[in-house]
Amino acid sequence: MNPLLQSTLEHLKALVSFDTRNPPRAITTGGIFDYIRAQLPGFDITVTDHGAGAVGLHAVRGQPKLLFNVHLDTVPDSPAWTASPHELRVTADRAIGLGACDIKGAAAALLAVANASSGDMALLFTTDEEANDPRCIAGFLRDFPPLPPREGSYQAVIVAEPTKGEAVLAHRGIQSVLMRFAGHAGHASGEQKPSDSALHQAVRWGDAALDFVAAQSHERFGGLTGLRFNIGRIEGGIKANMIAPSAEVRFGMRPLPTMHPDGLLERFRALAEPAPAHFEETFRGPSLPAGDTATAEARRLAARDLADELEIPVGNAVDFWTEASLFSAAGYIAFVYGPGDIAQAHTADEWVALDQLQHYAETIFRLIEKCGHGRPLFDSGVHG
Repeated sequence: MNPLLQSTLEHLKALVSFDTRNPPRAITTGGIFDYIRAQLPGFDITVTDHGAGAVGLHAVRGQPKLLFNVHLDTVPDSPAWTASPHELRVTADRAIGLGACDIKGAAAALLAVANASSGDMALLFTTDEEANDPRCIAGFLRDFPPLPPREGSYQAVIVAEPTKGEAVLAHRGIQSVLMRFAGHAGHASGEQKPSDSALHQAVRWGDAALDFVAAQSHERFGGLTGLRFNIGRIEGGIKANMIAPSAEVRFGMRPLPTMHPDGLLERFRALAEPAPAHFEETFRGPSLPAGDTATAEARRLAARDLADELEIPVGNAVDFWTEASLFSAAGYIAFVYGPGDIAQAHTADEWVALDQLQHYAETIFRLIEKCGHGRPLFDSGVHG
C-alpha cells in the first residue's frame, strides 16, 4: 500500500473512533483535539472553545500563504448502520466509518501530509459545520481578516468537502426559516374562516410555497437549475375535532448565487393570507462566490486561476452548501476541494474511496512543496 495512504488510514481510524456527532454537540477541547495536537510536532497550535461544541484548532508551520480548512463534526448515525460507526472498516477499495467521507478522510490526509512534508503549512480544524451555527469560522475571521494583507496573512483558503477530487468554485446559498401561525381554538363542527385554524393556514402557505418554487425551475446558474426548497417540519394542533390554535413550520431553501436572499424571504413571508404571526430566519449561509455580481465574478475568476495554478481540475457548481462561502464573503479567495462523493455523505455505512483518499493526500503533499516557504501563490496576490 502507498505509504501516504497507509498513514492517512491510520489517522482516519483514530479520527473515526472519536464521537464528534453534531448534535448533540458534546465536543470539547480534549479527545480528538488531544490526538491532533500530538500529530503536529513543529506546528504552532491554538485551540479555541467557542461554546456549544464549537471548537477550532489553528495550526501553523512556517509562513504559509494557503490555509486548509476541514470540519471534524459529523451528523448522527442511524440504526441502518451494519457495524459500529466509530470503528473504521477498510475493504479493497473503500474506507467505511462515520465521517469517513464527510470529511474526516480529508482531515486524516492533512495530518499524514503534515508528517510527511517539511514545507510551510496552515490548518484549521473546526467542529460546528453540521450545526448551522458557524462560530469557529466567525472567530477565525475576527482574528485573521483577509484585508489588509499583513505579515503572515493568508492569500487563499481551500475548504475540504466531498467533491470527487475537483475544485468547486460555486455553490448554492442556504437559508433556514422558522414560522408560526396563530389561530383560534374551537369546535371543528362549525364553519371556519381562513384565519381560524393555524394548521389550515400552514397548509395553504405550503401549497403556495410549492407553486412558487415550481415557477423558479427555469432559473439557471453554472449548470444549477431552480430553487431547492424543503418543508422540514410542521407541528401544531391538538386533535381532529378541535380547531388548531397554533402551528409551527420549519423550512429551508438553497438559492442560486444569482437569487437575492432578502427578496426570497419577503416572497415567502407574503405567500398567503393571513401572514404568519412569526417569521424568523434562523440561519443564512451565502452562496459561493459571495458578493454582488461584479465582486462574486471577480472572486470566481481568481479562484479558477488559483486552481489552475495549483493544477487542480475544476469541476461543476454543486447544490450543497459549504463554509467556503463564509471565507468568500469575508473577502478571501476560496474554493472547495476534497476526496469522496457527496452521495455517500450522511448515509448509513458512509464510505470514501481509497483511490480518492490517496490522490487527495498526494495532491496536498505536492501543494505544500509548491507553496511552501512563504512564496506567494501569484506574483500579484489573489485577494478579491
